[in-house]
Amino acid sequence: MGALKFRVLLDTDQEAEIFRDILVDENDNFESLYQAIINSFRFQGDQMASFYMSNDEWDKGHEISLMDMNYGDESIDEKASVMSSAILRDFMEADDQKIILVYDFMRMWIFLIELIGRSNEQVTKPETVLSVGMAPPEDSRMANLDDEDEIDGFDDDLDGDDDDIYDDDFEDGYDEEDFKNYDDY
Repeated sequence: MGALKFRVLLDTDQEAEIFRDILVDENDNFESLYQAIINSFRFQGDQMASFYMSNDEWDKGHEISLMDMNYGDESIDEKASVMSSAILRDFMEADDQKIILVYDFMRMWIFLIELIGRSNEQVTKPETVLSVGMAPPEDSRMANLDDEDEIDGFDDDLDGDDDDIYDDDFEDGYDEEDFKNYDDY
């Protein structure tokens, strides 16, 4: 049994780098790594998340999701793995394997993860061995919504008082005179 050492860099707008080095048993699963990352940055861990195996250009590859999102759909060509059953050592193809973690798909927190070492150490649970920089609060990033103003005012006119609010919205060029020859059913 061995241990894997990952450097986890939080992608932020801050000038200073914010990263953690995490040591985890190679026979552990991605869910353990996920929990260690979230805890080391002091995030809540109550949002959806997925790992993506990556290459040197940081392209997203195979997905390893927090929960099974396939819903039994057999037509999917390459199903995502699930963190709880995906073993770390099975996915480490390169000595500097790169992985992307996307946490909270509305706020899009991105963690860039790189395998930086292997050792023969016995690790009973994942541990943060180096912590550099202060992570911003989890709720400091705005959710990626198309137009906040539209959403804020969306239900203003839908209180039920104005039943004919949309009557004049569509001009079709016809009036009552055009329909006088049609019988009512």
